[in-house]
Amino acid sequence: MEQVFFRTTKTGDIVTKFPKASQVLKEYKIDFCCGGNQPISEAIKDRHLNEEEVLNKLNSLYSEAYSSNESINWREASYPTLINYIITTHHVYLNETLPELAKFVTKVYRVHGKKRKELKDVYHLFHQLKLELEHHLIEEEERVFPNIIDYESSRAQTKLNATLKTISELEDEHESAGTLLKELRQITNDYSLPEGACTTYTLMYLKLQELEADLFEHIHLENNILFPRLEQEASNE
Repeated sequence: MEQVFFRTTKTGDIVTKFPKASQVLKEYKIDFCCGGNQPISEAIKDRHLNEEEVLNKLNSLYSEAYSSNESINWREASYPTLINYIITTHHVYLNETLPELAKFVTKVYRVHGKKRKELKDVYHLFHQLKLELEHHLIEEEERVFPNIIDYESSRAQTKLNATLKTISELEDEHESAGTLLKELRQITNDYSLPEGACTTYTLMYLKLQELEADLFEHIHLENNILFPRLEQEASNE
């Protein structure tokens, strides 16, 4: 087995080189979006994991995918291709999931909130996250992404400059989302269900974990691939 990823390789670089690695990192609850600059060895240590086991799994999956050409190199894909993937995979997911999950969170808080005091915080944190994400999606789809696509076809510096001005703001919004997700996980004790949890309670926790996993991959594609590519374009002009 060829070793491609080493203990010093940054988590964000791993997923940039090999997007399917996100499956392994999500399985081990390793942050590769907001914590993308952290060496994998440090992330493994923070989670009290077996370093050899995680690295072997990453390298094995890479070898399997490389031999079957399953991996997409997002560093080389066109901007419209990457943006279309982000929208159809992650934005569509959020637009469908956030309203549905809001109903579960509200129902569970209403029914179990008196006995489970943490549910008040879950309710407020989730709805804050929902509000921020909905604003974020609109901003990207209405202003940021069209500018990038226009730049791809016209190479107009004004389009690139307009996008670069928003990157810091978008990254701050990603950081805020990551913080809210971490707070949700802490408050719920890693989404540990109370004894006798009902179906809706169980589904709420499963959906929150699914949301976290999707957002990690979503933020990674923007923070570690799309934005750096645009910044590199500017430095080459």
